[in-house]
Amino acid sequence: MLPARTPASMTQSPHSSQRPTVLIRLLALVLLPIASFTPAAETTQPAGIPGITEPIQDLTLAFPVVGVVGSRSVEEGDAVEADQVLITLENTLEDLEVQRRKLLRDHATAELQRLTTLAERKAISVSREELEKKRNEAEIARVEHELALAVVRRRQLRCPIGGRVVQVFKDLGERCEDQQPVLRVVDTRRIVFVGHVEPLAAQDLKVGQPVRLHVDGTNASADLSGTLVYLSPIVDAASGLLRIKAEFENPSGHLRPGTAARLQVTGPRG
Repeated sequence: MLPARTPASMTQSPHSSQRPTVLIRLLALVLLPIASFTPAAETTQPAGIPGITEPIQDLTLAFPVVGVVGSRSVEEGDAVEADQVLITLENTLEDLEVQRRKLLRDHATAELQRLTTLAERKAISVSREELEKKRNEAEIARVEHELALAVVRRRQLRCPIGGRVVQVFKDLGERCEDQQPVLRVVDTRRIVFVGHVEPLAAQDLKVGQPVRLHVDGTNASADLSGTLVYLSPIVDAASGLLRIKAEFENPSGHLRPGTAARLQVTGPRG
């Protein structure tokens, strides 16, 4: 009787049990160099706090009175200084009133001086009541002259800050209503970053911390260093986030406010 033959599927080569081990070792040799040169995502810096940049001062100026634009000394894009007169309303009548009040003031002052001198020299008899009346008339004339000057100043649009004109809403000859926007000025020499963070992420933030601002689309050399100046004490009910602010010097004006940016905290509270 012939011996039973072992099925081919049950027959094992002496090297077949070593094949999985060999394959695993070869695979490890291939993947090891790849893993060595793959940057670890966990070591990268966080993206930072997203937000928007704004000018430190952004003013829309208006007249407190009604009038017609008589002159304008600036155009859009011009740099302006604090207290510079930018636009003047027609004020011919107001200027004439200033001149009239000045003449009355000068006359009343001269009358007071003349009467005072005569009284001191005792050239004439001057009662105390008469002298006091002249003093009051001179003071009233002075105040009325100041009031006339104030009326003229209210028809001059002065810039309260140094900055740059970005919008002009009225041309020569156009009528201006009181409190109607006439001109917009911004100061970009300092900027403020406004962002929102999760309350948990804000636990390590404190006012006074040094921070760094990176504007999307620029290189690191364009980053600005500044200070965290505000951390909201309340959470916004709609978004569930905290509002924060940081200020940065921007003397050259190379960073244009209104752009998206990211804030990085660079150190502990100062």
